[in-house]
Amino acid sequence: MTTDLQQIDVEEFSARFNALLRNVASIIKGKNDEVALTLVCMLAEGHLLLEDVPGTGKTSLAKSIAASIEGGMSRVQFTPDLLPADVTGGLMYDQAAGTLEFRPGPIFANLVLADEINRASPKTQSSLLEVMEERQVTVGDRSWLVPRPFVVIATQNPVEQEGTYRLPEAQLDRFLMRTTLGYPAHESEVDVLASVVAAASPAQLQPVLTTEQVQELIAIAGRVHVSTALQDYMVSLAAATRSLPELRLGASTRGAIALLRAGRALAASQARVFVTIDDVKAVAEPVLAHRLLLTPDAELDRVKSRDLVERVLAEVPVPEMARS
Repeated sequence: MTTDLQQIDVEEFSARFNALLRNVASIIKGKNDEVALTLVCMLAEGHLLLEDVPGTGKTSLAKSIAASIEGGMSRVQFTPDLLPADVTGGLMYDQAAGTLEFRPGPIFANLVLADEINRASPKTQSSLLEVMEERQVTVGDRSWLVPRPFVVIATQNPVEQEGTYRLPEAQLDRFLMRTTLGYPAHESEVDVLASVVAAASPAQLQPVLTTEQVQELIAIAGRVHVSTALQDYMVSLAAATRSLPELRLGASTRGAIALLRAGRALAASQARVFVTIDDVKAVAEPVLAHRLLLTPDAELDRVKSRDLVERVLAEVPVPEMARS
């Protein structure tokens, strides 16, 4: 194995990752695994879709992460009347200068909370396609870069569909991961009430990382070693979804790339300089499931995309040299 990454680098990554995890978990009770997965997504500089019923802490999670980092955060409440320029910004006429000037929108932040993203029209949703992929906004014949790191955390309610617009496949494919928080265990829910009584909130959190440190961690994750055999396995997983009879559309090449990025960040969080097969399996469901488009018959049969990912993991052979 050849890599310029040193053990001390991933140990520093793991220490800072755990400090960030503890900070966020002081607000989000009983969901350490889910919070850790969210941080893995962020430190792979990927976008996250939080899909859950109301009242499970989706917005609090995003706010807690933002408060734990000394960076700019913006929140956009997506509504049917929201326009693309309300998100990206646009050209405004400067009467004094007699020229058009670009006024950046709330998308120009390190962490953007897109709350209830599926309530905006498809036109407004599509305004995110360029910036989520290329980290720039183009208006007219010019492009403006957003600050780095740049992460979008979007929320949506999968139950209430009235007044919502289903996210198109191109939009879903921009998210590195999709995950849920779910209801906490009884003891953790009691802790949530105790936090409310104590008036604890994300706004009270102190930052534990600067944006420069987050960028350093992202760079470290990008240098974690991934064997050729394991890369082949990731591609095989994505390709296997394309032949499932229950699907109209399987995972794209972007899905395989997402497996690599998420696996690297997870390995670094555990102070390892290389990715293992267990890392890939751990991130496969949140990385791949939302990229799978079911056939109408499969939807009627209530087939779950996460179950299809589990089937693919069970059927695709693991290369001997990639076994952990």
